[in-house]
Amino acid sequence: MDSTPWFADRYRTTGATLVLLSLLFGSLAGCGPVPESSSSGAKRQLTNVSYDPTRELYAEFNEAFARHWQATHGEAVEFAQSHGGSGKQARAVIEGLDADVVSLALSGDIDAIAEKTNALPTAWQQNFPNNSSPYTSTIVFLVRKGNPKRVRDWGDLVQDDIEVITPNPKTGGGARWNYLAAWGYALSTQLGDLKKLKNPAESAVVAQATEHAKDFISKLYANVPVLDTSARAATNTFIQRGIGDVLITWENEAFLALREAGTDQVELVVPSMSILAEPPVAVVERNASGHNTLDLAKAYVEYLYSDEGQQIIAKHFYRPRRKEVVSQEDLKRFAELNLFELSDIVSNWKDAQEIHFKDRTGVFDQVYSSKAQ
Repeated sequence: MDSTPWFADRYRTTGATLVLLSLLFGSLAGCGPVPESSSSGAKRQLTNVSYDPTRELYAEFNEAFARHWQATHGEAVEFAQSHGGSGKQARAVIEGLDADVVSLALSGDIDAIAEKTNALPTAWQQNFPNNSSPYTSTIVFLVRKGNPKRVRDWGDLVQDDIEVITPNPKTGGGARWNYLAAWGYALSTQLGDLKKLKNPAESAVVAQATEHAKDFISKLYANVPVLDTSARAATNTFIQRGIGDVLITWENEAFLALREAGTDQVELVVPSMSILAEPPVAVVERNASGHNTLDLAKAYVEYLYSDEGQQIIAKHFYRPRRKEVVSQEDLKRFAELNLFELSDIVSNWKDAQEIHFKDRTGVFDQVYSSKAQ
C-alpha cells in the first residue's frame, strides 16, 4: 500500500479547543457500533487497543489529536481506549475486539493479528516510518530506597537472597522484552560480542553461551515470586503491594513510578546493557474501513510522528524518534547505555516465539516448569 499521501503534511500542527470524551476501559470482548460522521455534526469514534504502560501517554495524545483534527477538518472525535498485556490484547483483537488502531508492545503481536484475521496487511510495518514504531524504550530496574540488595546489573538478579518482580512473558509484551534483555545480557557475558551468534565458525562457543543463558534465565525466574499478567500489574505488585527487591520494567514505567511513588521509596537502576524496545502502532484497516474511520485512523498514527506527538511521547518517558523537536530537558533524562537489538539475538519475533515462548517446548516453559517441580 502506498502511504506517501498520508505524510504530505506530516509535521503540521495547529491549535483549537474541543470537548473530548475519552472512554478508558479494560480489555473487552468487543466494541459497540461506531457512529459515522455526518452533516449534522455527529462525532466519529476511534478505538485504540493498546498495552498497559501507555495509559497516560494516550490519555494526553488523544486530546491533542482531537484538537488537531477539529482544527484541520472541523470534525469532533471521540475515543475508546483499551489497555492490557500486549499478548492478551492481541488475542482479544483476534477474537473480535473491534480495534481501529493497535498500539502494542511488540511487532510479533501485530503480526499475529495480521496472520490470523487478515484485517491488515502482513507488510503493515511499511506503512509508517521506523517500521511503524513512533517511539522506543528499553528495560531498566527499580529498587527499594537505598538499594539495600545493591543491585547494579543483570548478574545481581540471580543472587539467592533476592526477589525479582517481572510479569509473565506468555501474556505481556513488556515481559518478553524483559526476558530477552536478560537473555542477551547472559549471552554477552560469554560471547563478548553478540555478532558471534551469526558466525558459523563460533558454533561451539555459541552453544556453550546458549546453555549458560538458559541457566541464567532459570536462576532469574526462580527468584520471581509471582508472575503478573502485564507490566502495569507488576509495577503495582512492586509499588503498592511492596513485594520484591527489584522490578524489571519499561524505562517509561520506571520513571512514572518514580514520579508517583517518590524517590523516598524507590530508585532507578540502569544496567550496563539492555535491549532496544520498539513498540509498534498499526491501523486495523478492515475494521477501520467498516467503521468509516480509515482516514481518521491513518491520521491518528501519522500524528504520533508530528512535533506535538513526539513532544508528548517524550513527556511520558518514551524515547522519541525525532529528538530534534523535543526539549533538551526532556531528553536528558534518558540514560546512555549499551543497547542491542532484537535481531542481534534472534532473527525476528516469530523465531523468538518459537524458541523462547512456545507452549511446553519454549525455553521459558522449560525453565519455569522446572522451578514448579
